[in-house]
Amino acid sequence: MMVLRRAALAAALLGALAAALPAGPALAAGATPPGGAPAAPPCRTDPAVVPDAEQARLADPRTTALVERGELDAFVRRFPAALCTTRDAAGADGLVRVWGEALFAAAVERAQGRRPGGDLAPGDDRPLYWARLAMTVGLARWQPEFPVDRDALRTSFEDASRGLTGNAFRGTPGVRRLFVSGFDPFGLDAELRRANPSGSAALRLNGRRVTLADGTRAEIRAVVLPVRYGDFDRGLVERAYGPRMTPGPRAADQITSISQGYPGLFTLEEWAARARSADPYPDNARALSGGTREHPVVPAGVGPGAEFIRTSLPTGPMTAVQAPFPVRLNGTVTEIPAGETRPADRPDGPTPGSRAVAGGGGGYLSNEVAYRSNRLRLELNPGLPGGHLHTPVLTGLPADPAELTGPAFEENETAIAEQVLAVLRHSADGPY
Repeated sequence: MMVLRRAALAAALLGALAAALPAGPALAAGATPPGGAPAAPPCRTDPAVVPDAEQARLADPRTTALVERGELDAFVRRFPAALCTTRDAAGADGLVRVWGEALFAAAVERAQGRRPGGDLAPGDDRPLYWARLAMTVGLARWQPEFPVDRDALRTSFEDASRGLTGNAFRGTPGVRRLFVSGFDPFGLDAELRRANPSGSAALRLNGRRVTLADGTRAEIRAVVLPVRYGDFDRGLVERAYGPRMTPGPRAADQITSISQGYPGLFTLEEWAARARSADPYPDNARALSGGTREHPVVPAGVGPGAEFIRTSLPTGPMTAVQAPFPVRLNGTVTEIPAGETRPADRPDGPTPGSRAVAGGGGGYLSNEVAYRSNRLRLELNPGLPGGHLHTPVLTGLPADPAELTGPAFEENETAIAEQVLAVLRHSADGPY
């Protein structure tokens, strides 16, 4: 019942913002209308709050332009005033969830052409990323008159704005249920304008009904994950995937984690490794994993499991899709063989008794989401098909750093997202 109420509130908020009604956000979020209960206490903000490493990139005016050109700026502008309508910690938690779900819904509707979205391409995932981040700054600066758990509030907002809440399968009989995850943009210190085609694909696919290659109907639900080790340590992947894998009428029939991988081709990863080994490459918060190729580490919060987990997706049919990009099954791993101390690359999977260093997708968070989700799959629903798909690297940004988009960039992002769907359409074909 609470989920339905939050969904209704999120829909009301989204409608109010779309219509640009000045009082819409506050009322939709549960504020008292004129003539009701006493007004909320005076609201204070602290502009001196120091942003974290990820939030600090908002100082670049191009981030504001991306939000405005995606027409998600109303969320950023009105969120602080909405926070001021809350009277206690429970109300604050409910409000940030409603706003987060409405932000995610707006980005999905924009990506699928149901919402006017400025002059950026509809499927561009960057407005959602930068709007969400700007709203976390507003949350950090808010100074309520009552005690709140700021970390918990940010988690509630992040989960909601990434599709983890208010985004369940319909459970229609006879319709297969495909659950996928994408990622935020990353590598932003090198190029702030970067997007992530896996995040774009997630927004374009969320909630869609499609026909699979074998003629069956399917519903797709998607989430967009952060590129931050800390969130993974705190169980984000398990929160995202766990509810979708508990057997029942709204459980997924298949899970596929998706991320950006190699130039010019898709890879379906055969193996996921139980290790982090990507240092010195940082995450979006400029944090390191603590693991290197020579000294891999097991991530925090990972329960018992094998050193490597093999995909159970139907790799034959899925790799039959070869246009516009080739799709390859990638069986390579990096391991420390049994009885040895130095890492070795293997082109055809791990050897018995070895220690994991990296899966086919490396030792970064794309490998980790595959390992965590499939470890959980083996625990909750071992017969469920699951695995990881890497997209091609998104190219085509204009040479001028002031230009935020261009025809080649938009065409490439769309082509990748459309081929993600084409690959998923063949995921019901078998054999596995």
